[in-house]
Amino acid sequence: MIEYQLCSERCPVDSASHLISYPQSALPASLGAPETLLQSMRADEGRVADAAYGCEPFSHLTLLPATLWQHRQAAKLTDAWRALLAQNAAASLIIDCGLLTRQANALALFHLLFSLDYQLVDLGLKTVSDDNKPARVSRLIFYCQTQQQAHFSALLRQAYATAKGMNIARRLADMPSDYCTPAFIADEVETLIAGYPDLSCEVLDETQIKQQGLGLLQAVGKGGNNPPRLVVIRYAGKAPLPFAAYVGKGVTFDTGGHWLKSGDGMYTMKYDMCGAANVLGLLVAAAELQLTQPVVGVLALAENMIGPAAMRPGDVAVSYAGHSVEINNTDAEGRLVLADGIAWASRMIVNGQPARYVIDLATLTGAVVKALGYDLSGLMTQDESLRHALTQAGQRCGDEVWSLPLDERFAGQIASNIADYCNTPTNSAAISTSAAWFLSRFCPDDMPWAHLDISGTALWREKGYSVASGRPVPLLIQHLLEDMEK
Repeated sequence: MIEYQLCSERCPVDSASHLISYPQSALPASLGAPETLLQSMRADEGRVADAAYGCEPFSHLTLLPATLWQHRQAAKLTDAWRALLAQNAAASLIIDCGLLTRQANALALFHLLFSLDYQLVDLGLKTVSDDNKPARVSRLIFYCQTQQQAHFSALLRQAYATAKGMNIARRLADMPSDYCTPAFIADEVETLIAGYPDLSCEVLDETQIKQQGLGLLQAVGKGGNNPPRLVVIRYAGKAPLPFAAYVGKGVTFDTGGHWLKSGDGMYTMKYDMCGAANVLGLLVAAAELQLTQPVVGVLALAENMIGPAAMRPGDVAVSYAGHSVEINNTDAEGRLVLADGIAWASRMIVNGQPARYVIDLATLTGAVVKALGYDLSGLMTQDESLRHALTQAGQRCGDEVWSLPLDERFAGQIASNIADYCNTPTNSAAISTSAAWFLSRFCPDDMPWAHLDISGTALWREKGYSVASGRPVPLLIQHLLEDMEK
C-alpha cells in the first residue's frame, strides 16, 4: 500500500511533490510557494487553479475551490480529484486537510487516494515499456491543525484498511473471467487470508454443494465447465459477540444462460461477481482494523453458461432453505445463488449465537441503475433499524445508499403455479424490489436482513470503459464501526 504521513508541522518538501490546497489556505506560503504565484492563482477562487511551472519547491501546485472541499455530496470532491490526478501525476502528493470538515468528504477522498495503489496494469496482462509506464503515487502527506490530528489519524487508519480491502476486491473483479473462475476465487481467498491469523475459510465444491442441498447454486453452476463453489470466510473478532454476516453474489461470468444476453449486454459480465469480491475485501478490511465484532462472509460462486446441463426456463430447483423455485428466467441467476448463500448464512452459529444481521450485496438488476443512476446503491429491507443505520453510515462515509420500498405488496411478483416461488415477475414490473422480495424469503423473518443492489456503484465508468470501484466496502466498514459503538 501507499506510504502515508500525517503532519501538523512542516515536513520536508521535494521537487517530486504535488501540493493540493485551496485559495485562502496559509499552507502553500508556509511551505515556500511563491507569493506572486499564489496571488495570481487566487484571482478566480471559483475555479480550479493549476500551476506546473514557477511553483518551486513543488513540481505542481493546485488550488481547488472551497465549494468542492465542502460540498454536501462527497462525489463532487472526488470527481474533481480524479480528473486532476488523471492529468497530473507526481510521486508524492501533499494534501491540505484544512477544509475537510465533513467526515464524508474526508473519507471519500482518503479512499480514493489510497486506492491509487492499484491500477489495471498491475494485472500484468498488458505489455507496457518502462518509458510508457504510468507515473505512480508512492507517498501521501496529509496536513492538518494540531487539534485535528487525533481526528484525522483515526479517519486515515479507517480509510487505509478500507482501501486495502477495496483494492483486493477491485483486482479480483477486473480480472478476465477465463482466469477468474469459481475455483480460482476460492484459491485466491485461501492465499489472501493466510497472512491474517484471525481469518479462516472453508470451501464447498460442486459435490458438497449438491450433498448439502444448495439446489439453486447448483442449478446456476451446472451448465459451465468451471463448477460452482461456496466459500465461507470467518473473521474471529475480539469478543464472543453475535456475528455480522455478508453474502456476495459471485457469478464469475453471466451469459444469461438460455435467456441469452446481447453482445453489448454481455461485455461487462465478468463484473457480475463484484458482490463476492467486495465481501472478500470487507473481511480483509475488518481483519486489518482488528474489529471487535466477529464477521462472516459467504461467497456464492458460479458461472451462468449455456451447455447440455444448463438450467432451462421452466425448471424447478429446491433451495437450501427448502423452498422450491421455478426458474422462469435463466438470466435472473444472481438471486438464485444469493438465496442459497443467504439461507446458509442465516443458519450459521458462531460463538453459540446466530447472526446479528445478514446483508447481501450484488450487481443484481439493471433496473436499479435506471432508478438511481451510478452514484447511489439501492437498499431494500423491512428492518427499519438496519435501514436507518445503513443510510446514516453511507452519508457519513460518502458511499451512499437510497432506500426502495419492500413489503408484501410485491409477493405476487414471485408467485408460481408449480413451485413455492418463481425467480422473476412475469409482468416486468418493479424488477429490483421484486428481486429483493424473492431474496427476503430465504432469511428467517426474525433475523434482520438487507439487500444492497450495487449494479450502478460497483464500477467506475470513465473514458468509455469500466473498472471495479470497490464499493460498497466503505459503507459496510463504516456501518460495522458505528454498530460496534452501540
